[in-house]
Amino acid sequence: MITPRVAIIGYGGAGRGIHAALAREAGLPVTGVVTRDQGRRTQAAGDWPGARLYDDLDDLLAARSTYDVVVVASPSQLHAKQAAALARAGVPFVLDKPIGVDAHEARAVAAEADATGTPFTVFHNRRWDPEQLTLAALLGRGELGDVHTFERHWERWRPVPRKRWKENDPDGGGLLLDLGPHLVDSATRLFGRVTDVWAQLRALTTPTEDDVFLVLTHEAGGGLAASRHPVVSRLWAGSVVAAPGPRTRVLGSEGAYLVTTFEQDASPLERFDDEAPAGTHGWFTRGRDRRPVPTAPGGHADFYRALGPWLDGEEPAPVDPADAVRTAEVLDAARVAARQGRRVEL
Repeated sequence: MITPRVAIIGYGGAGRGIHAALAREAGLPVTGVVTRDQGRRTQAAGDWPGARLYDDLDDLLAARSTYDVVVVASPSQLHAKQAAALARAGVPFVLDKPIGVDAHEARAVAAEADATGTPFTVFHNRRWDPEQLTLAALLGRGELGDVHTFERHWERWRPVPRKRWKENDPDGGGLLLDLGPHLVDSATRLFGRVTDVWAQLRALTTPTEDDVFLVLTHEAGGGLAASRHPVVSRLWAGSVVAAPGPRTRVLGSEGAYLVTTFEQDASPLERFDDEAPAGTHGWFTRGRDRRPVPTAPGGHADFYRALGPWLDGEEPAPVDPADAVRTAEVLDAARVAARQGRRVEL
């Protein structure tokens, strides 16, 4: 099996802070970086001595022999255009979420890659969150019984917005496109296809959404829960939330799974985590009774560890692009639902 050489487009919070870090953890070398920013070029040269630095995608494509896969970690509004260029060049690529700013772009990316026979996958890394893996194992064991409700909060206390494109770009920014793909993908991986969507979207402190609430109805019997009822997912994302959480709550006929906080974000529920034994993640609860749940193995670097077998043709893509297209369709439906004040069927 080859050890893929990685080139990264964009070396900011996603490119350097997430993708390059995970590639290093998985033992994959970064041999090329596309960025014009001088400070980021200096960082890339220090992080990856010997890596080539490029001003733009055309320069990267001209050096095709120096890498095996390209990671697109640029701002969301550039994803579809850059993905199309890579597909036409026949270069395998990883596309950070969202796959496009809407379902039309998402379908176009998938169609271009299919027409050219270019392998690509989408970075839905939250499938490898400890809580997601632990919950999947819990559902697989049937310990929650007949699950009927899934709730997840991704909330932060940021009353003063950061000065970056994610907060201020009306086309590619906003929490629906930033956190929404993770929330929807996590729900559908666990509970199956979405049949209808209801949503509220608000812009409280930014030009685009910084307060998001989605209600998804899943197809009965889908996903890992094997529930007799259609599971309903209630998903929150917010930036002006001084009391976040609980992070995850899953309700079933035999009990509930509760995760109180998330990735060191400040929360009044932190005291619950202080009581959790090492090697556990979240709680199985019944009223006042609770017990810690052992953490399932795995982590985000497993996505990058899967790239070699995928590129060798030994394993399927870590994330099927069709899943990302369906997620984009759910997010489009959420916009319609919020605008028209009704439930939208898919």
